[in-house]
Amino acid sequence: MKIIFATGNKNKMKEIREILGGLTSDISSMKDEGIDLDIEENGTTFEENSMIKARAVADYCKEKGMSDFCIMADDSGLEIDYLDKAPGIYSARFLGHDTPYSEKNKQILEKLDGVPDEKRSARFVCAIGAVLSDGKEFVVRATMEGIIGHEIAGENGFGYDPIFFLPEYGKTSAEISPEEKNAISHRGKALRMMEEKLRAQLNA
Repeated sequence: MKIIFATGNKNKMKEIREILGGLTSDISSMKDEGIDLDIEENGTTFEENSMIKARAVADYCKEKGMSDFCIMADDSGLEIDYLDKAPGIYSARFLGHDTPYSEKNKQILEKLDGVPDEKRSARFVCAIGAVLSDGKEFVVRATMEGIIGHEIAGENGFGYDPIFFLPEYGKTSAEISPEEKNAISHRGKALRMMEEKLRAQLNA
């Protein structure tokens, strides 16, 4: 089975290949496949947006005569309880798509200036939707809990990782190793949940 992940994000693809590599070595991104679609993510939840993307790419692949594929798409973001779970599904679009995350992270820290740790609870959420060439669909959701730190720290992650503090590690998710992050991250958990579903499907 060929897996096509509906993303052009190289950092995401690195994580995806590391985690799903035991399922198949044939994992590519939309970009790898030359698929250029303008998909409007107009869902109201992470789950809805992930399925919108997966279905759109699956429809495209069917039109091109492809068979025996699994299209996956994720929608992920940061929920901050003090900010009524913002930026949430708008995490990538927060302050504009082209605004660097260094600025997004700075703005969030300013919004939480003076807020005590017990009110800085937050989580990364990841929903992954999958559409198989036979029409079957799956969706999973996973989270990684933490708090918003008080400063930007770490070089290993991307996005909001440098402000997402993991109390059990005493570090941000940009300061732990990629291996540690894959073991506990929202995307790592969701990918492993999806892998279980696909393995069960392949063995059915």
